[in-house]
Amino acid sequence: MAKKKRWGEKWKDNRDWKAYNEQLVKRGEFYINPRFLETWLKEVQEMNHGKVGQPYMYPTSLIEFVGVLKAKGFSLRDLQGVVQALSKRFNNFPVICFSQVRRRILKLPLAFNAKGSNLVVGVDGSGMKVSNRGEWIRQKWAVRRGWIKVVILGDVDGNIVDIRVGNEDVDERAAGRGMIRDNNCVIDKVLADGLHDCGATFDLCEEFGLETGVKIRENADESGLGRRPDEVRLYKNMGYKGWAKVKAYGKRWLATEGIFSASKRIMGECVNAHKKRNMYREARLKFWAYQQVKDAGAG
Repeated sequence: MAKKKRWGEKWKDNRDWKAYNEQLVKRGEFYINPRFLETWLKEVQEMNHGKVGQPYMYPTSLIEFVGVLKAKGFSLRDLQGVVQALSKRFNNFPVICFSQVRRRILKLPLAFNAKGSNLVVGVDGSGMKVSNRGEWIRQKWAVRRGWIKVVILGDVDGNIVDIRVGNEDVDERAAGRGMIRDNNCVIDKVLADGLHDCGATFDLCEEFGLETGVKIRENADESGLGRRPDEVRLYKNMGYKGWAKVKAYGKRWLATEGIFSASKRIMGECVNAHKKRNMYREARLKFWAYQQVKDAGAG
């Protein structure tokens, strides 16, 4: 096979490896640092203020702590054991049981917050497995359980801005437009692959005054007026390489593919839940936990 010639400048690794190594070490500390002990009483008091019925005993920070470990693959009973071991070493604080861990994790908000404003973001989707069975068993026995689709809106620093989770039939373009609409106040530019080359996406970006870097399909029609025909003409006049350089299209990988790769590598790409709604929530939990770990390394 003929070797493909690389276009553009040769990539240079300018990463500060000393600083990056420190970030990875901080991530390791994050997994087993019982930060919740410092704020336990204050959190519980605030959570129970005006509450009717049985008061909360365990703070949200404890649930977030075990939630990250759950995303890493710990079972519910494993998590009870982790908390129990910590309790023995830190003044015998109350140990939460595994069934309550499950209930509280299912109630976690799992929110994502934009890291700043005037962001350059990317939109893309990827699949997650609903079981850990291999491809051989799918082919041999025709066993198929479908898969989960995750659509993310990420920034070029590798942070998740928003996320949508559903089954394999989720409309990725509609999900992307929904996230752009919800977060337009912090976005300056949207990057996306050719799947998002449609009038509705360009019209939405035009409505909010957002710059676009959406790859145009080869057979796109350039007739008419509006943002998309203008972008089609620009793409065809400049060619892909010129267009990609002007639009900084390569940054899309940092905002989408890079996040998917890192999250699946760290948190895994298979869910263990059996109910559909719990599968979706577990998938969201994995990306939320990844962002928590990433933030801990940067802090």
